[in-house]
Amino acid sequence: MVTDETQVVLTKPTSLEGDSDVYQPPNLVRRILSLFKNVRPGSDLTNFQLPPLFNIPKSQLQCYGESVYAVGKDLLHKINSAENSQERFISVVAWSISLGRPTDFGCVPYNPILGETHHVSKGSLNVLLEQVSHHPPVSALHATDEKENIEIIWCHNIVPKFYGIKVEAEVHGRKQLKFLNHGETYVMNAPSLLIKFLPPGLDWVGNVKIHCQETGLEAELCYSTNSFLGHRGHHSIKGRIYQSSSMKTLYEVKGHWNSIVTVKDTNNGKERAIYNAKEVISGLKTPAVNDPQGVLPSESAAVWSAVSEGIQSKNWEKAREVKKAVEEKQRELVKDRNSRGQTWVPKHFNLSFTKEGGWDCSPIHTWVPPAPIVVPL
Repeated sequence: MVTDETQVVLTKPTSLEGDSDVYQPPNLVRRILSLFKNVRPGSDLTNFQLPPLFNIPKSQLQCYGESVYAVGKDLLHKINSAENSQERFISVVAWSISLGRPTDFGCVPYNPILGETHHVSKGSLNVLLEQVSHHPPVSALHATDEKENIEIIWCHNIVPKFYGIKVEAEVHGRKQLKFLNHGETYVMNAPSLLIKFLPPGLDWVGNVKIHCQETGLEAELCYSTNSFLGHRGHHSIKGRIYQSSSMKTLYEVKGHWNSIVTVKDTNNGKERAIYNAKEVISGLKTPAVNDPQGVLPSESAAVWSAVSEGIQSKNWEKAREVKKAVEEKQRELVKDRNSRGQTWVPKHFNLSFTKEGGWDCSPIHTWVPPAPIVVPL
């Protein structure tokens, strides 16, 4: 429940034209050099804490949620209304590409605290996220649309590693996209985020596989920042859609995740655009509180509100102090639970781990309820 002492700070989703609510960071070279003093090549950055100078005013949970609810074009409806399984699969490939959003170099979101939540609605789509583990960091997402009969479930565990002049953040876990009217479930993984210090830059890299068991269709996508001598260029995607039973390639996929992606039909050679980043991740609207009394104390925009205020006003001392207070409170809660012999249990998800599959999350409830925070249509 929101009280007079509780504040919610919401910022514009990151889009192609940039986020006007995110501060312009101080001297980049000075900030990068300061990092080299605190980390060593090959070190695990999972528990590394950045000062607010390096943060954007939002949590990683909000960034995950934005990739689902902050869209300029309704790709989920397009998939659901497609005339056949191949067209639905092609549109699912486009949707998976839309999840990779532009990121400002040298600026990262807050690491979510244990039990932090983010609950937002856009139209009939209700999205709920929870930080189900802190060490290691595991985030769960559940989104449902009762009107379209769609469900999304995913579990993410980011493992960043430092390698001298670059950081590669591997995104472990899987996404499930279910279209209940068609009886189809699409399972996919995510690319890694590559951050290069010299020269400065970042990009999505790695291999993504998308599979639908009901139709036997699969896709392999390769994200790359450049090939030999840089001929392919930044933000590149190349891959194929094929029938798993015969391994026959049906469509060739190519393009750039931040602009246009096309498919070419291998039967007739016809090529068409399936994804236009400008249509999907431009002109995004800032979420707003619709029901103040319904906002939970665990909501990301409430947990980090004072830190976000400090960053937006460039009051670094205030931001540092309140961020430290948030983190110290969490450490005290951990000590208290340990002293009592208690184990923290997620409120909205069941969490499991296997050596073969890693971390996995399943939602406790069938449908996500409407949220107190909404995205204007």
